[in-house]
Amino acid sequence: MSTTLITNIRSLVTNDPELGDNSPLGLVEDAAVVVDGDHIAWVGRAAEAPDADEAYDAGGRAAIPGFVDSHSHLLFAGDRTQEFNARMSGRAYSAGGIRTTVAATRAATDEELETNLLRYLDEALRQGTTTFETKSGYGLTTHDEARALRIAALHTEEVTYLGAHIVSPDHADDPAAYVALVTGEMLDACAPYARWIDVFCEQGAFDGYQARAILTAGKEKGLTPRVHANQLSQGPGVQLAVELDAASADHCTHLSPEDVDALANSNTVATLLPGAEFSTRAEWPDARLLLDAGVTVALSTDCNPGSSFTSSVPFCIALAVRDMGMTPDEALWSATAGGAQALRRTDVGRISPGARADLALLDAPSHVHLAYRPGVPLVSEVWRHGTRCR
Repeated sequence: MSTTLITNIRSLVTNDPELGDNSPLGLVEDAAVVVDGDHIAWVGRAAEAPDADEAYDAGGRAAIPGFVDSHSHLLFAGDRTQEFNARMSGRAYSAGGIRTTVAATRAATDEELETNLLRYLDEALRQGTTTFETKSGYGLTTHDEARALRIAALHTEEVTYLGAHIVSPDHADDPAAYVALVTGEMLDACAPYARWIDVFCEQGAFDGYQARAILTAGKEKGLTPRVHANQLSQGPGVQLAVELDAASADHCTHLSPEDVDALANSNTVATLLPGAEFSTRAEWPDARLLLDAGVTVALSTDCNPGSSFTSSVPFCIALAVRDMGMTPDEALWSATAGGAQALRRTDVGRISPGARADLALLDAPSHVHLAYRPGVPLVSEVWRHGTRCR
């Protein structure tokens, strides 16, 4: 394999304090990076860079780790434009709108679902996302959930079984039968394609008892829990996530002091999804409260057709800084290293020796511009697995 020296980097975010300025971002000014195959071989000051087979001039731009989007719903068909329009005209958001996407997804072919998935993955990559998780949850039959996960597994290793998104319309009068399906035949069919199991623990979806049964069954099949927790109201989701050692509790909008304390004393990451609050005009999560309590926070898009139809992590960073009490440094860390922790990964979300060679160059001198210049497409080049892909 050949080596490439990426040099003339104005400001480099490594997320390794020992490599840079001892801050969580590990900033290195006037920096360079050596890529060897698909991993990072060296990081430091450009003046001290070793020789490499090739050189690439970053042109004085800033460089950051590729974004790690640890929460998305990309296996679907159709959209919900009319629902969004109505909501922006005054109708409140509820979990029930998912049924519209379920109908469209069931009617779609495998080819249509994969084409949609690839469209959104490419859209995210152009904006600097190099690691992405995605879920099922819009089929809600054994066949449709399994095919969604099979398609997803062709394109990412971070695949989540979300048969427990809502109670299937086919079982609206018998939720217990649907829970039995999700924990039985459907789980058996889906587990071979997934790494994670998730449940929407919320009024209108699954209560704490149902969620515990579903997540426990998934753990017995070797899947690690994640939880849609406390999005629309206070509930048992966060406490359940911590109890079951879930990798993440996602949304975390309505938290009690006990929820915050539980997260702070656990290995469960609080994944915040500001695109959902933006698109539903809901209350913002209190990131400042979580960070000050010592909770590990991730920041992701929640890209889905109903409540957060954005694949842009930079947009979510700007929202988190503007409306959730995060600093630009904290928001970037949460969208990179924080996302990696939410996926229990150590090889992504950082630019340091041994990490996967995933990074983005910004048409800006500093990562702060991601929040400072909201809506501007600052990501100019992306390297993934050591290959420059745009």
